[in-house]
Amino acid sequence: MNDKKIKTALISVYYKDHLEEIVRRLNALQVSILSTGGTKEFIERLGIPVTAVETLTGYPSILGGRVKTLHPKVFGGILSRTGHDSDKKEMKEYAIESIDLVVVDLYPFEQTVASGASPDEIIEKIDIGGISLIRAAAKNYEDVVIIPSKDQYQVLLDVLNTREGTTTLDQRRNLALEAFGVTSYYDTAIFNYFNQNRDKQVFRQSINEAKPLRYGENPHQKGTFYGDFSQIFDQLHGKEISYNNLLDIEAAVYLIDDFKETTFAILKHNNACGIATRPGLLAAWTDALAGDPVSAYGGILITNTVIDESTAVEADKLFFEVIIAPAFADASLEVLTKKKNRIILVRKSVNLPRVQFRSMLNGVIEQDRDVKIESRSDMKPVTHVVPTDAEYEDLVFANKVVKHSKSNTIVLAKNKQLIASGVGQTSRVDALKQAIIKARNFGFDTQGAVMASDAFFPFPDCVEIAHEAGITAVIQPGGSVRDQDSVDFCDKNSMSMVFTGIRHFKH
Repeated sequence: MNDKKIKTALISVYYKDHLEEIVRRLNALQVSILSTGGTKEFIERLGIPVTAVETLTGYPSILGGRVKTLHPKVFGGILSRTGHDSDKKEMKEYAIESIDLVVVDLYPFEQTVASGASPDEIIEKIDIGGISLIRAAAKNYEDVVIIPSKDQYQVLLDVLNTREGTTTLDQRRNLALEAFGVTSYYDTAIFNYFNQNRDKQVFRQSINEAKPLRYGENPHQKGTFYGDFSQIFDQLHGKEISYNNLLDIEAAVYLIDDFKETTFAILKHNNACGIATRPGLLAAWTDALAGDPVSAYGGILITNTVIDESTAVEADKLFFEVIIAPAFADASLEVLTKKKNRIILVRKSVNLPRVQFRSMLNGVIEQDRDVKIESRSDMKPVTHVVPTDAEYEDLVFANKVVKHSKSNTIVLAKNKQLIASGVGQTSRVDALKQAIIKARNFGFDTQGAVMASDAFFPFPDCVEIAHEAGITAVIQPGGSVRDQDSVDFCDKNSMSMVFTGIRHFKH
């Protein structure tokens, strides 16, 4: 018989929310209750009989509350196996009573770290007794019900209300699964706190939230998002977010965060196909769209300022998947929500992770996120001709865009507007040729434009082609053994070139 009726419960929780209903129901079912500290006082205030763990063990809570439940009469009662005669004999010999329900809610370690608390306060929020109780009860799930956090309170209430406190083996095993999920997540958070500087080269990540996606990158692939999307965005409207939407949303957010002035960007397959910085949002939108109105179809829209009605009216003329902004004027939402599937996201003010990782073969690779932004002061002129003030502004703009484009990539910009880019090419020359053709196809004059490259030029061919197109200023990392060939060509043809010393590969 695998069904077990709860007879004795040990309750020790940090958060008392919604605990009252559980305690009252246990009492109604004549379940004996053991408890400690604040939880015991809470139960007593309800007028419900409760036995102090200290009474059970004969020892008081010691060391400032660090040791309360760590005792054989507690853990023996949890770990004893009803099907083992030797366990029964020892339980009788040492006067240990069985405990068949353990309800725990751990100290809020992560929240304490996030609050900016002192190291001493953080250390005191490392739960010892609670996590030990969870592991013991989960290990002995054949005989014990474990409720490892407040997230499982409703499961317990359902058992108490619909089955009068009787659980099946499957129910107890499922709760044990939840329990080890809680303990592994908790331990990972503690480890990562101690390993903030990555002194120990091991990979430890744990995320509780999971959202199944319609599919992965393609319909024949399964996909799941692990994380709490709502921490970063409020979704105001639209269909469920897809795997590919998430990839584009991340790329859009990281791109727009490099711009402080009013900027609008349109992305497709993780690359900007249009972006412009302007004094007003409508002008920024108009010039971003002009960069590549063909690729913009079905894209991701993002800006760093409030979407107003006039911009919404113009953007509404384009089919797009997602639009992201820090806020939307009410009138703009009336326009944008007319398309039922259109995803509308409001960004929250949160710090994004500065470390990235991805699966790789039979392991994981990790790196610091590329957060380097080169300003004018970081640019070293290497030619006789120095960029003008306007060209410097365009070089800063273009270099931000190239940083967020797939390698090999070349970006052409003019008047703080993306006029074309060549992305994801195996040849930098091909990337440049692609960009020039695109710029001309969409009616841009490349005369006086600037060129940004994510990596150095191994040969002068790119600057030669750029000169033929009328490009007058170039930004690149430098670092090739043949840098001087490109510099010499620029000098002979009155072009300016600056080195940054920073490569921005993106794969």
